[in-house]
Amino acid sequence: MNNFLFFIDSLSAWVGKAFGWLILVLTLGVSYEVFVRYVLGAPTTWAFDFSYITYGAMFLMSGAYALSRNAHVRADVVYRLWQPRTQATMDLILYIIFFLPAVAAFIYAGWNYAAMSVRFREVSIFSPAGVPVFPLKTLVPITGVLLLLQGIAEIIRCILCIRLGAWPQRLHDVEETESIILQEQRIHAAEQAKQ
Repeated sequence: MNNFLFFIDSLSAWVGKAFGWLILVLTLGVSYEVFVRYVLGAPTTWAFDFSYITYGAMFLMSGAYALSRNAHVRADVVYRLWQPRTQATMDLILYIIFFLPAVAAFIYAGWNYAAMSVRFREVSIFSPAGVPVFPLKTLVPITGVLLLLQGIAEIIRCILCIRLGAWPQRLHDVEETESIILQEQRIHAAEQAKQ
């Protein structure tokens, strides 16, 4: 089962990191626009479209990666005080009641939205450059599918935690400072308890 969970985590991580490189593209594009606008006095017609399409793609495609790293917002003030089984039970209920229907609606609506945009070869209405926006809109249902896959992995993790009493291992590549500090405090408290 862990191999299946790690595969989904790896897929989410690969997609999130691949699209994360868009931050460099965005930075270069915006820097170019600032230079030509303020130094050369010749602003581009495509800069606004370029920035929201690039940022939108990056934001959309990082959702499953954030979910795989447990990085989405929750009320940690109360949640972190609960036992793992209680956390998993609450997460499982919320995934079933809210997450799965929302992602299903996201995929359904996103598919129709993207299909219409591709059919008309939609371009931006915000500039005379006619920048194509249909590639961005095709990412909406793809994002939904990636979120659904990662959500299934998270539901399986919840079920395993309820059965075993501890959260199953996750792939790690980045960790929040708060998590590291809490782990160090637990280790320090355990060492003091032994003495």
